[in-house]
Amino acid sequence: MNNKSEVTMNNKSNVLNIISWLFGIAVFAIGVVNALSGNDPFFGVFIILLSFVYFLPVNAILKKMTGFSFPTMGIVKILLGIFILWASFGVGELFDKIELMKMDL
Repeated sequence: MNNKSEVTMNNKSNVLNIISWLFGIAVFAIGVVNALSGNDPFFGVFIILLSFVYFLPVNAILKKMTGFSFPTMGIVKILLGIFILWASFGVGELFDKIELMKMDL
């Protein structure tokens, strides 16, 4: 009975890790778009740096260096994700920047 619960927890952990990686890649891409277009490349660099929170190796390095780590899908990561999406889509006008980048091609 104990092995079944361990497998269930392991599967849940794997799903959360995949979600974390996918969200990290999406946020990284948003940061690249913001860094390469628009009038504030530092905002894009800031978003790129925040995206590293969602990559697991960075989490392990952070925990090793400081003893502090973000939980796999903790409330801090969720709130940070909401802030990043709000800042990028609302304030950062991401869709307008993507359209401008398409016109340059």
